Amino acid sequence: MELINKLPKVRGSYRFDVKLSKTNWFNVGGNAKILFKPKDIDDLRFFLQNKDADLDVFVIGVGSNIIIQDGGIDGVVIKLGKEFAKINHQDNILRAGAGALCSNLALYSKINALSNLEFVTGIPGGVGGMVAMNAGCYGDETADFLISALVMDNIGNILELENADFNFSYRKNKLAKDFIILEARFRVENGDRSQIGAKITQFNKKREESQPIRSKTGGSTFKNPKNSNKKAWQLIDEAGCRGLLINDAQISKKHCNFIINNGKAAASDLINLGNLVIDKVKEKTGITLEWEIKIIGKK
Repeated sequence: MELINKLPKVRGSYRFDVKLSKTNWFNVGGNAKILFKPKDIDDLRFFLQNKDADLDVFVIGVGSNIIIQDGGIDGVVIKLGKEFAKINHQDNILRAGAGALCSNLALYSKINALSNLEFVTGIPGGVGGMVAMNAGCYGDETADFLISALVMDNIGNILELENADFNFSYRKNKLAKDFIILEARFRVENGDRSQIGAKITQFNKKREESQPIRSKTGGSTFKNPKNSNKKAWQLIDEAGCRGLLINDAQISKKHCNFIINNGKAAASDLINLGNLVIDKVKEKTGITLEWEIKIIGKK
């Protein structure tokens, strides 16, 4: 009741004691004391401007690249809904809400004969996470085509940040972590619809053949190390970790830079398995792998 009394009266919805396993692709994690789905940007801003200063806030997108720990999350978890998933374009600028799926961004590009963003069909998750981690595949990454992004700070101020402000590098940016990405603007070019569609189909086929996309998994588990000419999956494979199991958590046999939940894995199983892989790769190669999947919540 004390926590409820700290909540502003919003137009969106609050839910209490929510199972977070339903909000992420691994299907793991404890409960959130409060889950808030803002109705729109103004509702989100009102919440941040009027909440108690000591109320902790965590923002999750579509939940594709996170492991939520078994102890859940205290405070308020903000889940951006369909109002934050709109996509439109004018001339050579495409706007996409942070909650839009990358696959829908690729589909929109195909329908409207817009090139440059075909590669995002291979990125699991949403636009907000894609910008936050400078996601990429098939030779392109977000920073190559991002013009700017609309963001909100932790007290409700809205800013538009240019590409250079993010100071992008491999799978990360150097902005303060308490910014909430609301919308991204991308540079696109008019192209041939059939060629764009064929490229997207090719990427989808390649992903289907090489990744365990039908399993409970996220994106790539570990970043490709800078101090090696080998990719993370090659180092994991050489360390004998392909198919490695801890309870129902497993290193994929199809692509060993993916951890999968075979059904009943706990978050701790996934995390312990990942840390075991890090240890084995370190012992075998001297290289320390870095998590690409984000681990949040309490044990």
